[in-house]
Amino acid sequence: MIRYVGKRMLAIVPIVFIATLVTFALIHISPVDPAEAYLTAAHIYPTPELLEQKRREFGLDRPLIEQYVDTLGRIARLDFGSSYLTNRPVWDEVKARLPATAELAVSSILFSVLVSVPLGVLAAVYRRGWVDLLTRAIAYFGASIPQFWLGYLLMFFFAVKLDLLPVEGRGDWRNLVLPTITLSFVLIALYTRMLRTAMSEQLDETYVRYARTRGLRERSVVLKHALKVAIMPLITSMGMNMGRLLTGTIIVEQVFSWPGFGRYFVEAIFNRDIPVIQCYVFLAACLFIVCNLIVDLIQMYMDPRILTEGRANT
Repeated sequence: MIRYVGKRMLAIVPIVFIATLVTFALIHISPVDPAEAYLTAAHIYPTPELLEQKRREFGLDRPLIEQYVDTLGRIARLDFGSSYLTNRPVWDEVKARLPATAELAVSSILFSVLVSVPLGVLAAVYRRGWVDLLTRAIAYFGASIPQFWLGYLLMFFFAVKLDLLPVEGRGDWRNLVLPTITLSFVLIALYTRMLRTAMSEQLDETYVRYARTRGLRERSVVLKHALKVAIMPLITSMGMNMGRLLTGTIIVEQVFSWPGFGRYFVEAIFNRDIPVIQCYVFLAACLFIVCNLIVDLIQMYMDPRILTEGRANT
């Protein structure tokens, strides 16, 4: 197990290297001049003299190889420089915003699982019943409705009309309700149908029929046998979505003025804040790998044969 985890952690290195290389290349082939972007964000007119001074200050007059090596060295020290817009260290600003995004991501995943797992199991057990029809309606609605529209709709009813929940910002648990529901709705639709399909297949398997012939209770057959296998694809999807949510739920954070990482990244793009963009790419690569590693460990705990098969393949 430790050897497997070590291999997966080492996989971060080439992925981060490729991510930083692509970002570095795109920045240097784009028409955006980092020196001009800095002066523009500081509301300073970019005269040729100031541009030349800032290029020397940023090291843009050096060969590209030297610039890239210097970029890798700073990333290894978690030194992404200062934001062009606020002139504060990027890493400090990211650390201040990540807890808000993590809070929203974790609450959305937990809420979607708490709702979708019972619905998916009931829809599979009582196929073509009213629960199954309800999950189909949720799936169709969740797949077709845009998140920003759902956010504004919830805001209109629960904040404006009923005055039950706050409209925007981050505060107590009430501020978390509407963004969580907005993010979770699509996940609930996806997870419910995914689990329903997987559970339906498992309930028709031979080992389930054998468990029933042994006299086991139906509840035990469904929850301890079929669900344990059927939930595997759901866990994989949760890992991918968790990585996406942790890198910033951009639309929802904009709609509800949530002070998270995604909103910070959008502002950086509009302001051409290149150090922030580089930090975002680095963190996104690391978070996706870590989330997928956690998913693999959970699956190994639930089914130890996965680790045995992995050793056999290597």
